[in-house]
Amino acid sequence: EVQLVESGGGLVRAGGSLRLSCATSGFDFDDYNIGWVRQAPLKAREGVSSISMSRGATHYADSVRGRFTISRDTSKRTVYLQMNDLKPEDTAVYYCAADPFRWYNIHEYYYRGQGTRVTVSS
Repeated sequence: EVQLVESGGGLVRAGGSLRLSCATSGFDFDDYNIGWVRQAPLKAREGVSSISMSRGATHYADSVRGRFTISRDTSKRTVYLQMNDLKPEDTAVYYCAADPFRWYNIHEYYYRGQGTRVTVSS
């Protein structure tokens, strides 16, 4: 059973930083692309960033490029999202997502965790 467990969300002021973690289990880590999707109230789900476990290639939405960094620790089966220079518009529930085939369409990744809430105050 694929399991994705997020942690690291919280309340931060604009300009601050947070690091989200996604602990994974139940699938062959190297065969998947893992990403982060966020959903803010009354807004559509947005793919934020993804990383290929096998190649290490990364992808970012324009809205976060240069501020967020995705990384992986294969020994811990964990993916991280370092979020710097946070803005109020980054406020959302952040979900870890995984898919063996999809790459760019992060918001359509098949498996998702329960999410962790990020709130950025102005």
